[in-house]
Amino acid sequence: MRIRTTSTQRTYRYVRLAIIGATVFLAIGVALEVAGGAALPSVSAAYYGPAGPVFVGALSAIALALLGLSGRSLEQGLLDIAAVLALAVAYVPTTIAAGVCEPVLRCVPPEVRATVANNGVAVASVVLLGAISGAILARVQKTASRGVAATIGVIVSLTLGAVVWASTAPEGFFAMAHEVAAVSFFVLIAAVAALAAWRPQSSGRRGAGLRHAYGVVAGGIIVTLVLLVVGIVTGVERTGFPVVFVGESIALALFGVFWVVQTVEFWNDADPGLRE
Repeated sequence: MRIRTTSTQRTYRYVRLAIIGATVFLAIGVALEVAGGAALPSVSAAYYGPAGPVFVGALSAIALALLGLSGRSLEQGLLDIAAVLALAVAYVPTTIAAGVCEPVLRCVPPEVRATVANNGVAVASVVLLGAISGAILARVQKTASRGVAATIGVIVSLTLGAVVWASTAPEGFFAMAHEVAAVSFFVLIAAVAALAAWRPQSSGRRGAGLRHAYGVVAGGIIVTLVLLVVGIVTGVERTGFPVVFVGESIALALFGVFWVVQTVEFWNDADPGLRE
């Protein structure tokens, strides 16, 4: 017997599958660069190499897909904020050790900064226009709530804060913005996974399995970030172990696992975007 589905249901399936696909796309691009002999200090450093377009494109696709999963739950609000952070990770690159960085050890190379400024202004403009449009649509569609207002407020505040930071302290912005956005992104994903593990699940083995999987993702991301910070502070990387690359790779893998679990859980939901 053919199982009938709604257009909304199929759309949300494809959006979640697109996030998984974009994550795999990024992983393959970075893996190919490493296999080609590149000694990447971090996944984010792929921005400067052959996998650069894949890095930016995959994160842009993930950001758009996260925003496409409309809803009014706390989890969705956090994912909307994470989408904006993903854009920051994509278009504001990490620092690299380059000969042009003296007297500092790491920097965003001067020849890249014009590109970052151009893309940053474009991203900030689109995010602010999107926030305004989202507020108008929420009012027209009668879906406005304090949660929606809070999410839009956080997104606008983060965007304007980034603009002010980049304008008043560009060196500090280039030195830290990528790392701040990346860590914040994964913390939000861990928070969403923790909320998913905490909320009631269907009874039986399947529900227990979902709760366990979400808990593993949430705990795994937090432990990975803590160990990453410890590794950097204690100078593990100076021993030759690529602590940042390994940490980012594990966090990225856990992000992919999270969306596999989400896809399985909500595969048959009639209207998964309107869950309160």
